[in-house]
Amino acid sequence: MMHKVDFRDLPHALQHLMTRGRPAPKALARRSFLKLAGAGGLALGVFPHVAGAETTAAKGASALKATQQPSAFVRIARDGEVTVTINRLEFGQGVNTALAMILAEELDADWGRVRSRHGTNNMAYVDPAFGMHLTGGSNTIKNSFTQYRELGARTRAMLLAAAAARWKVEASTLTTRAGTVVGPRGRTAGYGELADAAMALPVPETVVLKDPKDFRIIGRPTLRLDATAKSSGRQAFGIDMALPGQLTAVVARPPVFGAKVATVDDRAARAVRGVKAVLRVPLDGGAEGIAVVADGYWQATQGRDALKVEWNTSAVEKVDSERLLARYRELAGQPGPRKFDADMTPLDTAPQTLEAEFVFPYLAHAAMEPLNCTVRLADDRAMIWMGSQSPGLDAAAAANALGLQPEQVAINVQMSGGGFGRRFSSTSDTAVEACMVAKAARAAGLDGPIRTVWSREDDMKGGYYRPMHLHRARIGFDAQGKVLAWDHVLVGQSILAGTVFAAFQIKDGVDASATEGMRDPYGLPMRLTVHHPKVNVPVLWWRSVGSTHTAFVMETLLDDIARATKQDPVAYRMRLFGDEHPRHRAALQLAVDKSGYGKVALANGRAWGVAVHESFGSVVAYVVEASVKDGQPVLHKVTAGVHCNLAVNPRTIEAQVQGAAVMGLSMCLEGSTITLKDGIVEQANFDGYKVARVTDVPDFAVHIVPSAEPPTGMGEPGLPPLAPAFANAVAKLTGKPMRQLPFAMA
Repeated sequence: MMHKVDFRDLPHALQHLMTRGRPAPKALARRSFLKLAGAGGLALGVFPHVAGAETTAAKGASALKATQQPSAFVRIARDGEVTVTINRLEFGQGVNTALAMILAEELDADWGRVRSRHGTNNMAYVDPAFGMHLTGGSNTIKNSFTQYRELGARTRAMLLAAAAARWKVEASTLTTRAGTVVGPRGRTAGYGELADAAMALPVPETVVLKDPKDFRIIGRPTLRLDATAKSSGRQAFGIDMALPGQLTAVVARPPVFGAKVATVDDRAARAVRGVKAVLRVPLDGGAEGIAVVADGYWQATQGRDALKVEWNTSAVEKVDSERLLARYRELAGQPGPRKFDADMTPLDTAPQTLEAEFVFPYLAHAAMEPLNCTVRLADDRAMIWMGSQSPGLDAAAAANALGLQPEQVAINVQMSGGGFGRRFSSTSDTAVEACMVAKAARAAGLDGPIRTVWSREDDMKGGYYRPMHLHRARIGFDAQGKVLAWDHVLVGQSILAGTVFAAFQIKDGVDASATEGMRDPYGLPMRLTVHHPKVNVPVLWWRSVGSTHTAFVMETLLDDIARATKQDPVAYRMRLFGDEHPRHRAALQLAVDKSGYGKVALANGRAWGVAVHESFGSVVAYVVEASVKDGQPVLHKVTAGVHCNLAVNPRTIEAQVQGAAVMGLSMCLEGSTITLKDGIVEQANFDGYKVARVTDVPDFAVHIVPSAEPPTGMGEPGLPPLAPAFANAVAKLTGKPMRQLPFAMA
């Protein structure tokens, strides 16, 4: 069996996280701050274990937490280059630029000399709102906006104090400009020449932040710091790790989830040139596999292909997609826990009624960079390199698997080529598996670093998936489209059951991540019954989580009601919003105005489609143009209205909306589905699993509602409303509502 973490000692926001959990961030004394500060600039190279340093805190220590200390986040080299450490995983969403922009704004840095880098599993890099390491829920900018502003302001204040001491003047007489302190009579000093002196000064506990009207970096469309490296092929990702003496491992995985090895003949595998070891290892979910360790990936895969393995699948459920759907339909007719419980009596007398069933398949994360993790073991420590959305949780799980304390494990977060939720598993399966392989390899006499790599097929056939869901609705409404009663049933696996989030995200048997996006913001009288069957298919959050299906259901059904009552779908939604949802109104109105909806004559055979949805604190509205050609739907143009409050980097927001919309478009296309037969996933690569190609991508226009309010997230909110907007356009053209994803046109 895979080692399991006992999650009973988590920081306050996520109790029950780890047996030997690290303490929450504490105040860091000035003496400890100086001990940890690196030579050659205001910096901290790796910011090793703050918790240990904190034990030396002197009486009268600063009240600042580790998450508030500039030493963990800012490195100023003597030549003035500023490197900002980001406390999240960068895997395409642009946080390595946006967080650097936020800090650089208050630091008053020269943006042309700002760089960024990833952090580690140190407690300085926890999400300041959640108290744990987490890249997810589109929370990076939302939760770290003030944190990074204050980090920049504190660093600037220390530099001003250092210059004031050098020139023997009051710091209040000094100003800063683009990486330079400016003093009386035009005296100047670059940040680089002041950094050593500044790092020896106390860290101010309180700072005054800029008025947003004075921003010169935040709010400007800015080229991403990683754009050149990525577009030129020079960017290194986790899969590119190449340490001295490194070996590569691939794992033969069972065809059915949870199965074990019955017999294995590894003689041919061991005979492959470059193969160093063939090892039996435990895998996630109680499964077993065979790891082949070799000089490189090619040799390891050749060795794996030569294995002769028989699998014992007798003790595990063999899921079949068709049978599972029948089971879900049966469950939908049974009583179950309820999220909402409005009176359904008006259904019997409603002037008009509507009934619908929706089916959503399992979906793969299908990131461009498959999973990987490199582990270097020593007797009393482990170094890990991986793209992790939760390095603290992964380090704790790795420590448990290796028989170490959490502080003996260091995770160096690596740039990742996508993830969409897959790089944050509550079981830390990627990290734990790689550690078990490295542990077995070391026991076999192989002492070098081991890079465990998943192939595309491994990832698609043996990973985690967005759950399959069934929705069933019966709605009663009047001639004006007023909903009198909405009886709804949702069936699908719980993502959060058995995880650290279950205690506060599953209430009365209902997983909140499955129902998010239902009813709101429309305030409809709804009874929502929920069933969470247990199925032998590993499931996980997938970009925008529950909203991937709830937005489609809500926004297409509202269009159905608008059509049935002969109302314009935009006007109908605006009436439902009333005066209570100004952000929804603003986002939808912006998309309508910029698209020409209702004013511009569309080409023959085209129709408008509209949808609006809030997820993770941001509202995205789409007005699309679509047609049906040769029996297949075609998306031609997408106009987005986005309300995410203050736009830190409008260019990143535009990219995130486009990327999320294309991912939402993929859900609509024939072949975008994961199916199982006799427990085996039938799709193995992009030849069998559809994602949108360049030829499928429409013209985009992204418009942002101006706002100075604190920013909300944008990594996920662009996805949910795309599919229903597209479906609503297709329904206008065909007269047939879309009731499943991908679209069924027959």
